[in-house]
Order: sequence, then C-alpha cells, then structure tokens
Amino acid sequence: MQAFPLDSDIAKQQVLFVTGLSGAGKSTILRVLEDIGYELVDNAPLQVISDIVGKVEGPIVIGIDSRTNGFAAGAVIELLARLRLNPALHIELIYATAETDVLLRRYTATRRRHPMAANGTVKEGIEAEISLMEPLRQVADLVIDTSDLPPLELRLLVETRYNQTQQQGKNHFTLTLMSFAFPSGVPREADMVFDARFLHNPYYIPELSKLTGLDRAVQEYVEKDPDYKRYVDQIEQMLNLIFPRFVLEGKKYATIAVGCSGGRHRSVTIIEDLAKRILQPTDNHKGMPVLIMHRELARQGVQTWRWLAHPQGS
Repeated sequence: MQAFPLDSDIAKQQVLFVTGLSGAGKSTILRVLEDIGYELVDNAPLQVISDIVGKVEGPIVIGIDSRTNGFAAGAVIELLARLRLNPALHIELIYATAETDVLLRRYTATRRRHPMAANGTVKEGIEAEISLMEPLRQVADLVIDTSDLPPLELRLLVETRYNQTQQQGKNHFTLTLMSFAFPSGVPREADMVFDARFLHNPYYIPELSKLTGLDRAVQEYVEKDPDYKRYVDQIEQMLNLIFPRFVLEGKKYATIAVGCSGGRHRSVTIIEDLAKRILQPTDNHKGMPVLIMHRELARQGVQTWRWLAHPQGS
C-alpha cells in the first residue's frame, strides 16, 4: 500500500517535487501550490536543491523537468532518497502526464516549441521525453494524468490534497474510484486493487461490444452475472471497514481501483455501482470528497473525470 502523510507529517517540513511531461500541466500544479502557500523554486540546478531545502522554512515546492540544469532521472531519484533520510522532512514526488495525442493537440494550439524537439518533430520530442522521464513516473508518489482533466478540476484536486491550512485540525479524506485495464498496467497510485475479469464479459456480445460500462445495457448485462452482487457487496463492506481506519490513522487520500481486460465494461460498471453506493449517506463516508476516473475511457477521448462529491467549500 502506498505511504500516506500522517498527522505527524504535518509537523514536518513539506517538500513537494513536481515533474512530468512538457505540456501536461506541471506549471499549473506549481502555480496552485504557490497560491496555497508553498515557496516555489522552479528549474534550479540539481546540485543546489539540497542547500535550498535546508535554507527555506515552511512548505516548499520544487519544479524539475528535462530542461533543469544537470537533469538526469537517476540523479533526481538519488536526490529524493538523500532528502528522505532527513526525519524533519516529508518528501513527495508529483508526476504530471497526458496522452501523446493530447500533448500534440496542446502544442499545436499554442504553437510552442517542444523542449526536446529542436531538430525533430513535436511528436519525436514528446516520445523522447516520455522515455527520459519514465523512471520518475515509476517512483512518483502521485501520478496525475491531465488528458481528461480540465484546468479548474486540476486546481481543485491539488488544493484538496495539499492545502495544509484547510487540513489542520480536520480529518479531510479524499477518495478516488478508478477503472482500468490490466494489460495497460495497474495504476501506480492505486492503494487497493480489485479484479473484475472473472465476470461475464460484454465485449463478446456484438450489440454491447462498442458500448461501455457507462451505458445501462452493459451495466444490466454485467449485473446479471450470478456472482456480481455478492462481489460488489463484499467490496463495499471492505471499504466501509477501512474508511474510518484511514481517517483514524490520519490518511488524507486513497485510490480504489477496479480492473478488467479492456477497462471499458466490467470495471467501469463496478466503479459506477460503488459510486452510487457511496452517495448514500452513512457515518463512514458522509461529506467525503470523491473523484471518479475511468482511465482507459479517458485515453480513448471519452470525458469521464468528475467529482462525485466535491470538497466542502469548493
């Protein structure tokens, strides 16, 4: 299970590193964090970052990308490891990403030159940067895919997760429900993963194949599986058990992921079902901010990212 900042971590100096692909929203994330009180340091040489962290009081956010002087993914990973040896610091790495076609559209719209495409096409620059940055994506504490994420929602996501002033004295807990396809990889940010591949698959039904778990016809087909209700009931019971314990332990956010073969039918159906159940007010999740994300649908251009329940005051 991914490490969460506990209440004791709030007393530590919060040091956030923000990196990722050019055009994926790194600058927006940095601005949001600066707006909520983090001291911003962007693209400082890697060799001086340790000294900067030691001289700054209060929360700090550090932007690093392929343009950073002395950049190498391995060097950044070593820097994070050294800083994490300091018990007075709470270190997190945030990685911003987006699908290649989305990045291409963004660069076409802005007519900006990609930093790694000096002698090639924008697409070649994007592909080169993906390869260069992949080791950082693999070790990131939070991966934010902005392909399907409007700027205002990105701001709300960052504010909800990292605004320490709002968190002090409160047990805010934000939940993300995510569907995905196992062949595309288990989401790194997932804290609990459930497998829906044993259920009857609508993909093999011609009239359902091109639909998704957002369509009622698909949902009805999946729900007719004799083991469906018992499985989802047990997932719900487990979530009802762990939510109060998460809050008690000071955890601020968690991602529950459900996967299937294609990430379009069974996993989407279960996530939508869980979302409806969580909407029912109970002491376990009353007022809880909840995000819904369908990763594979988002990668196929379907607008799916949404707040099921917004943070209070948003």
